[in-house]
Amino acid sequence: MDEAVPGTYFRRGLGLKKEVAPILDAEYHSAVVAQIKAQGNEAVFGDITVKLAEEFGFCYGVDRAVDYAYQAATKFPDRRLFLVGEIIHNPHVNQRMRDMGISFLYPEDDGRFDFSSVGPDDVVILPAFGVTLHDFGTLKEVGCILVDTTCGSVLNVWKRVEGYARDGFTAIIHGKYRHEETRATASQVNRHGGHYVIVRDMDEARLLMDYIEQNERALTRQELVEHFREKASAGFDPDRDLVRVGAANQTTMLSTESLTIARAIGESVEKRYGASRLDEHFRSFDTICSATQERQDAVMKLMETPPDIMIVIGGYNSSNTNHLAHLCREYTTAYHISDATCIDPAAGAIRHKPELDAASPEVEERDWLPVGPLTIGFTAGASTPNNKIGQTLERVLAMRGLSAPELV
Repeated sequence: MDEAVPGTYFRRGLGLKKEVAPILDAEYHSAVVAQIKAQGNEAVFGDITVKLAEEFGFCYGVDRAVDYAYQAATKFPDRRLFLVGEIIHNPHVNQRMRDMGISFLYPEDDGRFDFSSVGPDDVVILPAFGVTLHDFGTLKEVGCILVDTTCGSVLNVWKRVEGYARDGFTAIIHGKYRHEETRATASQVNRHGGHYVIVRDMDEARLLMDYIEQNERALTRQELVEHFREKASAGFDPDRDLVRVGAANQTTMLSTESLTIARAIGESVEKRYGASRLDEHFRSFDTICSATQERQDAVMKLMETPPDIMIVIGGYNSSNTNHLAHLCREYTTAYHISDATCIDPAAGAIRHKPELDAASPEVEERDWLPVGPLTIGFTAGASTPNNKIGQTLERVLAMRGLSAPELV
């Protein structure tokens, strides 16, 4: 991200890490979770065996973003503080930001933000997902103080996409076209007048691959343009923009899917132009977020001997949490819940989101916890703090008559 006016742009913290550390620990730590982690991520409570994934919850990028937001509120107590979108996709963390007096700015229908209410004396926090080049430029013109919490893994993808554009390659981005991160990533092509196309899954990627191969399944040029009208750069022309392509991804997508899509696109390009000319027409770099990968790998390791039930905790609009739940459902009964309040021990009920789509409705299920000995696995998205995991665990155990004091 380009530097703003010196003294108004903070990318490496605000020098108050030690001051806010005790506050963060008190608000997001869980003694129960810490205890089980110290015991090798496994513990037995009555007839329930609890297994925690080896990696779960806050990743480095999320931890850093929350830390910087707290530092900003501490450093500028007398200024108005704004947050562009949500700091991360966790409702409790975002509510805590509101409690601290931070105002949220939400995008218009076209994805752009209205910064007319922001003045040069205000502080604006950029979220872990980053912001588009247009929005960053607008804020620079305002002259306000910027606290940039954009995740380093996201910045790594931006560099690749910018490089594609600089060298005349269209970025094919595996992601959700309305997601803040994907919008910000796609905007990086504008540094060099480049182009992008966003694909949600292999089915959409196949539409591009069929056109590249010019096979019998291929849509016409106009049909392809119409399909990707909202998911591609302005003036997208498949005859021009699919000649040289580079693969990239939203960091929180299912990593195996992103890698499979990138590999398949390369195979299509090779079919069209031949192996000897592949490098002229196709590029791909590993832009998988290490934290996303580690949490997905930890779930897969836990599924080597699947627990009877898997509970996945995190915001319903959290992409990485949704993908963790999807992985778990392939091996065992899995419940994706937003937080501990989704479990009602008295009623024996659980509210959960059964589908991968973030917009799918929450459902309630009773008698979901079978009688008798059980092994229950727990994991959480990268934006879920440990205290929410601990609270969920306590409610589950309460259904078997265990009280919180017995867990410490």
